[in-house]
Amino acid sequence: MEHDADPAPAPAPAITSLQPADDDWAARDDLEEAPAKPHPHSAARDDDDAREAPRARAAQDVNGIKSSLQSLELQSVVQTEAKEEQNRKRHLNVVFIGHVDAGKSTAGGQILFLSGQVDDRTIQKYEKEAKDKSRESWYMAYIMDTNEEERAKGKTVEVGRAHFETETTRFTILDAPGHKSYVPNMISGASQADIGVLVISARKGEFETGYERGGQTREHVLLAKTLGVSKLVVVINKMDESTVGWSKERYDEIEGKMVPFLKSSGYNVKKDVHFLPISGLLGTNMKTRMDKSNCSWWSGPCLFEVLDCIQVPLRDPKGPVRMPIIDKYKDMGTVVMGKIESGTISEGDNMLVMPNKANVKVISVHCDEDRVRSAAPGENVRVKLSGIEEDDITAGFVLSSIKNPVSAISEFRAQLQILELLDNAIFTAGYKAVLHIHSVVEECEIVELIEEIDLKRRKEGDIKKKKSKRKPLFVKNGAVVVCRVQVILETSSVNCSDTIWIHRSGIKV
Repeated sequence: MEHDADPAPAPAPAITSLQPADDDWAARDDLEEAPAKPHPHSAARDDDDAREAPRARAAQDVNGIKSSLQSLELQSVVQTEAKEEQNRKRHLNVVFIGHVDAGKSTAGGQILFLSGQVDDRTIQKYEKEAKDKSRESWYMAYIMDTNEEERAKGKTVEVGRAHFETETTRFTILDAPGHKSYVPNMISGASQADIGVLVISARKGEFETGYERGGQTREHVLLAKTLGVSKLVVVINKMDESTVGWSKERYDEIEGKMVPFLKSSGYNVKKDVHFLPISGLLGTNMKTRMDKSNCSWWSGPCLFEVLDCIQVPLRDPKGPVRMPIIDKYKDMGTVVMGKIESGTISEGDNMLVMPNKANVKVISVHCDEDRVRSAAPGENVRVKLSGIEEDDITAGFVLSSIKNPVSAISEFRAQLQILELLDNAIFTAGYKAVLHIHSVVEECEIVELIEEIDLKRRKEGDIKKKKSKRKPLFVKNGAVVVCRVQVILETSSVNCSDTIWIHRSGIKV
């Protein structure tokens, strides 16, 4: 019998272990250390960020470079402007004063021609125009006298204004009228001046007419001194005239008469006054020194040298801003003109226009024809303002600083000197006159005479003598009196600034 095959052995039971295998631990460690796979969209954003990061850094670098360049440019501009400001020539205002027909406009025109401000073609044009009017010797005056009325009559009416430069100084010429009918205009010009050039005609009879009582030579000297013109150049003009012929005797005669009068007017002749002979028509002894063939006895300086050497008191550039407005116009904004008496005006400054207390901002500043960042005291400037309309400004208003604005008043106390009373007038309380303060012109009335000052006693130093308790009822010519002045205004107050001048036909104080 055949044996059946042995049955297949039963499979071994699976052994389950409670301890993980070493390979399992390694696999788990690998799983923990491996980073999770990013989402497809997240990966795309990361790629975009990665690409944008260099661009952002590049943009930041470009902006940084631009900012640095702008900073360097601004710094360079500031340094350049500061250097230009430091190297800028000093500026002086020169007023030409004197009797009518003394040759003021001719001398002023000759100065502009000699300094290159007027070309030969213009001079030839003026020569022809003057010849056609049978006024051959007036052609140089046409440079300063620009309107037809002045050229036709040969008399300056308005204050002419022009500019010229020397090696060290920038000058503004103020050509004041000499006729007695235009004294208020002369006052306006002299009140802006640092130096006065008194033009005297050496022609026989002309000097005497201007120097005698009622002549404008004397009155202009007194006006200039009262208005603060402390330096005076006395030019004896028309020395080339046939009746003079560069005569030293005539020159000495005029100087001999003028020196005592200048001393009595308050000038220190040795320090503050210079005499020199010139010919305004020919330009002799003006830009260059006199040729000995013309005048053998004169060895002094020429006019340009004298003007360059004159030293005037320095103004305070850090003081409160004071700029009396002499004119205004509209040019893409409101523009005001005037001379800075104190302080410094800069672009961007916030200021006040008094007396209407209008807040304004300085947009731009121009000296002559050049735009500048700032202008110092003594400069004649044009200032563009925002925050005010042209109709809200009147000549006589004052541009001033906000912290220390100019006062607006209608009555004040003043010390006046009576220079001349005409027609037997009496200066007493109730006397009415016209008040000139820089560019302000207003009617006023003397309210009260407070005290008459004895100048002789003050000079002698006699302080023991007591003041009179009684107030004076009236004063005479030459008196110095302290009084109260009231401005006759209907709607507003007047600006009281440094210099006060009261003028009337019949009284000058």
